[in-house]
Amino acid sequence: MTRHAFVFPGQGSQFVGMGKELAEAFPVARAVFEEVDDALNAHLSRLMFEGDANELTATENTQPALFAVSMATVRVLESEGGFALKDKASVVAGHSLGEYAALTSAGVMSISDGAKLLRLRGQAMQRAVPVGEGGMAALLGVDSDKAAQFCAKAADGQVLEVANDNGGGQIVVSGQLPSVERVMELAKAEGVRRVVQLPVSAPFHSSLMQPAADEMQDALEKVSFKEAAIPVIANVTAQSVTTPDEIKALLVRQVTGRVRWRETVESFETRAITQQHELGAGKVLTGLARRIAPELKADFAGKPGDVETMLKNL
Repeated sequence: MTRHAFVFPGQGSQFVGMGKELAEAFPVARAVFEEVDDALNAHLSRLMFEGDANELTATENTQPALFAVSMATVRVLESEGGFALKDKASVVAGHSLGEYAALTSAGVMSISDGAKLLRLRGQAMQRAVPVGEGGMAALLGVDSDKAAQFCAKAADGQVLEVANDNGGGQIVVSGQLPSVERVMELAKAEGVRRVVQLPVSAPFHSSLMQPAADEMQDALEKVSFKEAAIPVIANVTAQSVTTPDEIKALLVRQVTGRVRWRETVESFETRAITQQHELGAGKVLTGLARRIAPELKADFAGKPGDVETMLKNL
């Protein structure tokens, strides 16, 4: 029997126009975008469909926007397929903010609560470190141990840490901007295949985000979570979790902790999962899966035609 993992993208997958075709084609998708707009008391869907790219990229907008597209895709897939995701999925996972979509798809929280938490998460992350003081860079062609060694050499008393192990030799480091610039130069000197400074406004998934983690802990305590109907693989442990208290604790840790995406995808094999389905904007996680686990079948859906194709694979 085929076992399926459903995964949800994170920041960097956004683009103006995302979700628009789904909203035009499916009433259930429109209902999700309206629910998110109502929850935030804002016209986020208008910004997503036809807004300014710079405004959409502001993390307080990007996070709930990507979440909305993922959840709209879930609802369309369920509606068109005539099934509940929990009956098809062996496991779900999401990259950084995508973990909130994974949890919502597993029945842990409502769409409204997910959108509100992600709006707050984005605002809290931006407040934690003033714009221009922190940064992130991708190192392509290294493993996490080598990247950690580079960070130790380049930190020079500042915060500089491995933020994402995305797999396929793609490591993201995060910290105070001068240290990020130093590690980029060091990596180039050491012959790293490619080094790219990321267009982000804060040093996500580093210990500099502790003030944001504290804010999220307070916010999460006020939201009611249910037991997950599907095991959710947590970013910071690459282990499955189902209980509300543990989920909340891991979401707090996730703000400052490493996204262990390579380990997450590698764990699919131990769970006998043979197909990964990416739901939401873009196909970043589909590309990563092909590098991490070439034998894993991987597809994506975020537009009407994609949904039709995915349903044939389910």
